[in-house]
Amino acid sequence: MDHAVTIEELAATCGAIIDEIEKAVVGKRPVLELVLAGLLADGHVLVEDVPGVAKTLIARSLAEVTGLSFSRIQFTPDLIPSDLTGAVLPGLDGSPPAFAPGPLFANAVLGDEINRSPSKTQAAALEAMEERQVTVDGHSHPLPRPFLLIATQNPVETEGTYPLPEAQLDRFLVRIHVGYPAPADERELLRRRLDRGTDRARLQPVTDAEGIRRLQATVERIEAGDDVVDYAVRLVEATRSHDALEIGSSPRGGLALVKLARARAGLSGRGFTTPDDVKRIAVPVLAHRVVLRTEAWVRGVREEAVIQECLDSVPTPSSLTTGDRTALDGPTLDAAPAGS
Repeated sequence: MDHAVTIEELAATCGAIIDEIEKAVVGKRPVLELVLAGLLADGHVLVEDVPGVAKTLIARSLAEVTGLSFSRIQFTPDLIPSDLTGAVLPGLDGSPPAFAPGPLFANAVLGDEINRSPSKTQAAALEAMEERQVTVDGHSHPLPRPFLLIATQNPVETEGTYPLPEAQLDRFLVRIHVGYPAPADERELLRRRLDRGTDRARLQPVTDAEGIRRLQATVERIEAGDDVVDYAVRLVEATRSHDALEIGSSPRGGLALVKLARARAGLSGRGFTTPDDVKRIAVPVLAHRVVLRTEAWVRGVREEAVIQECLDSVPTPSSLTTGDRTALDGPTLDAAPAGS
């Protein structure tokens, strides 16, 4: 069983991870923190943006700096499920058949342009995402832990694509938009490339798979009080009654809010979660879990704007300060001894 570390160690390690990745990815610290929070919360990440904004670089750099095994799957129309999961191959020279693992058997898997493959192939990743295993010829094979799927898709180019069904979108903890860099960041990006004389930035590992499991165990111990839970429930309920939405968030959306909010609190060096943690991650957590009404879609309404309206309509409960919470509840997780 993995042992938790202290909150101070969690925050320091995560800060070092982000600092190292920023040697390759310039000016996108909030995005990097959100992806790392997804890993700490043991979830999966959907990155939706135009080509060339470092989607693949972010995934590869995260795996490199965290010491996780990495594989990349380029989704294409001719990809079949066994190309992801692996297959049972006949033995040679009379040996019995053996299972040959596919590229899903890595700690960090990049599913590049996941909407390029038919739904049957997309669904092959569904069991891996939810059950952390794949089943081939009636036999289940566990995936390595931790397991993070970062899937990318291009929202602009739709010809020859297969949109992810709502059931599979709901399996992603968070959907992220990277966006273009600011001019100053883009100049810094170009200058760094010229200075190092090669495309790839050399990154150093900060931790390893066991270290990430310890960080995940720490996140599981971070407190989420009734004020946080109630706020998450009210936000999810607000999506179900919004006039622009045909379908609101499922209960999995509320679970995702609390999971990612706890990871965000850990990144901030706190052993407890506040409603503000929920508020800051609500849009990327909930926007892909709702379905617009046809008339709203025709008017060009975006899911993110609807979630923001829900945030504006639901009052944020007041939260205790760190000192007040410590006085009422005793020492916070920040004071937990190492290895506890």
